[in-house]
Amino acid sequence: MSSPPGEPRRIGYLYILPALLVYGAFLLYPLIRAVHLSLFQWDGITLGKFVGLSNYVDVVRDAGLRAAFGHALVLIVFYAVLPVVIGLALATVLQRARVRGLGFFRTIVFLPQVVAMVVVAVAWRHIYAPDGPLNDVLGGSRGWLGDYTFALPAVGVIGTWFETGLVTVLLLAGMARIPAERYEAARLDGAGPVAEFFAVVLPALRGELAVAVTLTVIAALRTFDLVYVTTSGGPGTSTTVPSYEVYHRAFELGQVGSAAAIGVCLTALIFLITLGVNRLADRGTA
Repeated sequence: MSSPPGEPRRIGYLYILPALLVYGAFLLYPLIRAVHLSLFQWDGITLGKFVGLSNYVDVVRDAGLRAAFGHALVLIVFYAVLPVVIGLALATVLQRARVRGLGFFRTIVFLPQVVAMVVVAVAWRHIYAPDGPLNDVLGGSRGWLGDYTFALPAVGVIGTWFETGLVTVLLLAGMARIPAERYEAARLDGAGPVAEFFAVVLPALRGELAVAVTLTVIAALRTFDLVYVTTSGGPGTSTTVPSYEVYHRAFELGQVGSAAAIGVCLTALIFLITLGVNRLADRGTA
């Protein structure tokens, strides 16, 4: 039996070996090291003490940590759900209206993505300040980021503003790939704008929606710099999130093992949610 054309399989592995080495050095090894550290009670300086799964038990039992993960799930609504809904509406209107200067609009909407999150956080902290522009418009003097009720939603609104442009651009790119014949067929069947949206546009955007949801959910769960600059987890612990707890415990409290356990749990949560989103997208296209 003749061999298949092309290089032998072992030669193919040599081609991807450099990428695998970089991937292992900068992703797999730190992840394995984090899992190892999570099994110890260690302050980062002295000799650590093996405690097994105690740090993971604390993640479940500690009310503050449970609240931090709950805050992250709330931020998913602001980072993922609202941007997808708003971005879908914006992209649909822009695509149907054939707005002039659409390329310029895409650039403006996407602009927050190229600005460092620290800069975004500083700007919004000024907007939310008691003497800031938002209170000038509303005629009040509320300290939005210092209010126990409004601090977390205020941080979430920043995430909505930041992620909406990315989602809109992704969906506009997806809509540009939809053949005109599909729209014409739907209109010949008597479909109005709403029916056309659900019959033609939404099914065609399943892949783009999966990418948008995946990126925004990951951004919500791993957000740190925005919380650190705007609220530092406050007031109290009303805006703490897992990634902030990792920093707080590792570098401020000297609880490296606990911080590693939180990081591993957060990584697992991100992986499971991403896997679920992709499974749903694949099932829908099957």
